[in-house]
Amino acid sequence: MTADGRLPVVVGTGQSIERRDRVTALDLAERAAVSALEGVPHLRRQVEQVCFVNSVSPVGPAPATALARRLGLTPRRAEVSTLGGNSPQWLVNRAAAAIAAGEVDVVLVAGAEAQRSARSGPSTVGAGEEESAPPDVVVGDDRPPLSGPELEAGLLAPVDLYAMFESALAQQAGRGFAEQRRVLGALMAPFTAVASTHRYAWFPETRTAPELATPGPRNRLVSEPYPKAMCAMLGVDQGAAVVLASLDAARRRATEDGAVFCWSGAQCTDVWLPTARPDPGASPALGAAIAAALEAAGSGVDDVGLFDLYSCFPCAVELAVAALGLEPDDPRDLTVTGGLPYFGGPGNNYSLHAVATMVDRLRRDGGTGLVTALGWYLTKHAAGLYGADPPPGGWQTGDTTAARRDIEGDAVEIAAEATGGAVVLAATLSMGRDGQVAAAPVIARLDDGRHVAAAAAVTELPALGGRNLVGTRVEVGGRPLRYRTPD
Repeated sequence: MTADGRLPVVVGTGQSIERRDRVTALDLAERAAVSALEGVPHLRRQVEQVCFVNSVSPVGPAPATALARRLGLTPRRAEVSTLGGNSPQWLVNRAAAAIAAGEVDVVLVAGAEAQRSARSGPSTVGAGEEESAPPDVVVGDDRPPLSGPELEAGLLAPVDLYAMFESALAQQAGRGFAEQRRVLGALMAPFTAVASTHRYAWFPETRTAPELATPGPRNRLVSEPYPKAMCAMLGVDQGAAVVLASLDAARRRATEDGAVFCWSGAQCTDVWLPTARPDPGASPALGAAIAAALEAAGSGVDDVGLFDLYSCFPCAVELAVAALGLEPDDPRDLTVTGGLPYFGGPGNNYSLHAVATMVDRLRRDGGTGLVTALGWYLTKHAAGLYGADPPPGGWQTGDTTAARRDIEGDAVEIAAEATGGAVVLAATLSMGRDGQVAAAPVIARLDDGRHVAAAAAVTELPALGGRNLVGTRVEVGGRPLRYRTPD
């Protein structure tokens, strides 16, 4: 059991948003960090570690060091994560474990994206001090997310791959793309209601299920079955930050009032390459991370009052709901922010907004809350459980060692070259702005059991509109691999 004084707590939160002026990601992270530190001014000089969530926007090689300089902090360690939306929750779990172990007392975790500003032209990082610092320590898993054969088949855009995962879920439920969209509209509409009340949401408006599910001029199909209104909104300027401390440090500085306790955390990875997964419509690692976090804290899903389930695309929500054993219309909201399509999807940093908002809600309402986060293509997963009261067993890190071993053992060989028949396991139709099918990648199983990623032959595209090819037998061949459907 963690000694009482070593309990990790979140004592400061901050968020930022910019809709008019041009800013950098570091500007937004600084604003959020200033807000987080304002509530705990006596801990400001005690910050020993600054962790920066890797940004798609320009931040230079030492964003944590740059942020510390802007804030007047002198941490012993400055680090930046690898890419991945799991990073914020993973960094919080990592900091909480280090605090519980007595390795550090006060940690600042921050991140931001400035993709709205980036649209107005090339951006500089800042005044130049960021480039002059030695690179920050890089932490996390930085393996390439895709293989050569997958890239050759056009598997790159997240919306295409997540739509492919969705196609497998639709087939499992016996639904075509149009019917699946209607179901997803009902799933995601409550997210918009939550976003409508969040002061930092990019789209603070309530939308109905038919509005989300019906394609039209303002809601074009992007990748079947997803229209634009179901996709993460990346073009935002948003930042978030949290301050973690040991309970002793918070007590010494009289900042324990309003502290929210980190109860447990866990992380797990699915089979790394999407095409090598035995079932593209499943995420055993997501379930393992959630289960490990709950079990480590001695909690069950019925003990959790608040959720924020990662929501870059609907399939991520569906899989988390299934892993938790919830119904999609559970009276407990599935998000505290409104989700990436409606609150906003600031690159890798969304779940830090979820953590900050969860802490604010628990301060106000009490109880416990669960945050899930994922990176790459349903690949890297992290979960964290938070409580307004101390955890009965102290901070605990969930063990997913056995789950990871089992998951990795199920990986299927990817064939770079093949000729012959195959059955489609996952598919999407990537739509052009003209409403026509622009590409139609699939993941398929060859008769010998290997998997392939393949793109449709150009002559096939006009006939594929609206079709979910999952379960269809196709012929593959060539290099890069192309497929044809039966005549």
